[in-house]
Amino acid sequence: MSSTHKPTRRGRRTVARHGELSSPSPFGFILKLVGIVAAVVLVSGAGVAAYAATDFTASFTEGAVELEGQGAVPPDIGAIEGGVDVLLVGTDECEEEYAYLFGDRCTGADAAGQLNDVNMLVHISDNPRRVTVVSFPRDLMVPIPSCTREDGSTTSATTKTQINEAWGYGGLSCVAKTIKELSGQNIPFAAKVSFGNVINITDAIGGVDVCIGNGGIKDKYTGINWPAGPRTIQGVEALQFLRTRHGLQNGSDLARISNQQQYMSSLARKLVSDEVLSNPATLYKLAATAVDNITPSKSLTNPMTLVQIALAVKNVPFEDIVFVQYPVLTDPADVNRVVPDYDSAEQLWAALAANESLEVTHDQDLTGGVIVADPQPTEAPADPAPTATADPSATPAPSETPVALPNNIPGQNAAQQTCSAGNVRSNG
Repeated sequence: MSSTHKPTRRGRRTVARHGELSSPSPFGFILKLVGIVAAVVLVSGAGVAAYAATDFTASFTEGAVELEGQGAVPPDIGAIEGGVDVLLVGTDECEEEYAYLFGDRCTGADAAGQLNDVNMLVHISDNPRRVTVVSFPRDLMVPIPSCTREDGSTTSATTKTQINEAWGYGGLSCVAKTIKELSGQNIPFAAKVSFGNVINITDAIGGVDVCIGNGGIKDKYTGINWPAGPRTIQGVEALQFLRTRHGLQNGSDLARISNQQQYMSSLARKLVSDEVLSNPATLYKLAATAVDNITPSKSLTNPMTLVQIALAVKNVPFEDIVFVQYPVLTDPADVNRVVPDYDSAEQLWAALAANESLEVTHDQDLTGGVIVADPQPTEAPADPAPTATADPSATPAPSETPVALPNNIPGQNAAQQTCSAGNVRSNG
């Protein structure tokens, strides 16, 4: 979090049509279990694994990680009461092919290290099925428990460390253990993908559509200089988009999370579109790319587990796929870091435990990462159809009042479309 400047509220912009999109049909088999990239693996890879398990199992199992201190893996995700949690981790590492995109990060002593810069806990509820993706800011200061390294040695617990250092203490297992202790959620499944692998996975589905607002994005650190308007990103552009923060309105890591949520919402819609679901070649390519580009926990290496996860979320409406940021407060010891807002977080965890429908009350125009553009007006039909009269003997459908989350929990659902709150000022 390199900036504490609070963005000023601006008028709503008519950059593009933005409203709520209709939910996918019941045939949306693959997934809406969405996370920056590993979700692509768990979702689309799951759908094809049913008939391509022989091809994928060997490569998917290689390098799998045992999760330390997590509960038993459910035998059938469809029968789990109270839901299940999957941790998706994106690592910032200096892969030779993409090191030039990381600038100073990939030179000198730091080049050999890995940081878990993207940490997302995907909660799949019991019936009715809902999916909630909780993103943990990389600048969040938390306790890190004692972890076991691959060589069997153990690390000492810390009382206050930046969460993106957990990988260095014990890899994927330590990240899962850290977030388990912070959230109180059992995490039987986890997967990791490097930022560089985003390129391969995004290419497999032909790119993701995003929207650039505020006149455009300019970020010399990621090499972006894009005009305002809709844009289909893939390849290197997908990586640049997911990493940018200087190109956003307030330049903070929290703004970057909001911008990444725009990408994830669009990714969810793309995965259940006819363009992907109706094209077996695309599905197979996506699954093959996915298993070659992630490191799963050992609990995820059974192809049927992937199928069960996909089936568990196959009919979740877009409005019940919600992306939120874990609530934080400014660290009193460092204005460029944040600490947990435990009171607000408790309200979030309680809502998930009760399987409540969630309403994000935070104004997205104040995140500094995205803006909400008003829909263009539509013309009313010349001869509106008459309104149907309700049958007085019919039993009304039960209505559910969503739980309003505290207003310091930013987020959006997959039915909403937003635009990047771009920054075209020279940065640096």
